[in-house]
Amino acid sequence: MPGPAPAQLPELLDQYDGVLVDAYGVLCDSQGALPGAAALIEALQLRGRPWAVVTNDASRLADTVAARLERFGVAVPADHVITSGSLLPAHFAAHGLVGRRCAVLGPADSVRYVEAAGGVVVHPADRGAPLEAIVVCDDAIDPFLPTIEATLGAAVAALDAGVELALVLPNPDLVYPRGAGEWGLTAGTIAAMIETALHRLRPGAPCFVALGKPHAPMYAEARRRVGPGRVLAIGDQLDTDIAGALAAGMDAALVASGVSRWRPGLTPEPTWLLDALTPARP
Repeated sequence: MPGPAPAQLPELLDQYDGVLVDAYGVLCDSQGALPGAAALIEALQLRGRPWAVVTNDASRLADTVAARLERFGVAVPADHVITSGSLLPAHFAAHGLVGRRCAVLGPADSVRYVEAAGGVVVHPADRGAPLEAIVVCDDAIDPFLPTIEATLGAAVAALDAGVELALVLPNPDLVYPRGAGEWGLTAGTIAAMIETALHRLRPGAPCFVALGKPHAPMYAEARRRVGPGRVLAIGDQLDTDIAGALAAGMDAALVASGVSRWRPGLTPEPTWLLDALTPARP
């Protein structure tokens, strides 16, 4: 059976009505922009078709993401950025979490996401009333281990008090590329730690509900932004970018600049393979 076809970006972009682009591992890593990133965004702008940067990052508001990419020399307007954190208001409204006491793991922008969704943010060590939700947005937790342990203790206390505890994971990514062959752990790994320990202490405890790629809420929002027609998703992770796009009925291009490398027998199978973001032409 034939596998994914090798492709070049200029010709590939012309085949689609809309394009979704991942951020980490495609446009940038922790050290700056990746080769071809600025040219890709320029090509998308010049073509005039709908496009969006779709990122599992829930540690930065869309404005913060856009400003960071701008510092890297990649000009992405904030209204073209879809983050997993931006999915929280709809999730909170649909699941009765507005007004609930929430522990938020992540930096200041993560807290703002939860507050914008209607959550009441409390420190996990605050036992004045039972915790009602845990939202794991990022690995930027200070102090790290004491906060994780306080969150676990608050979760156990809430379950023992009969609370229907909600566990929410905007960003299910386990790892991200830091650049120069180095890797970082992110929110999905932190949530897995808490969930594993919680299930050991209280069997039958709830599991985290993930919102970002590869899960449907992210692609529903992306489709709303780019509209109908043929959509191409460009990403670097098979389990998130590629799997999510294919499940949403989109074609998917795997670029070999981030986490995953495809080889025969691996699933999911991308539609296209990109060695790199080659300089694109309009």
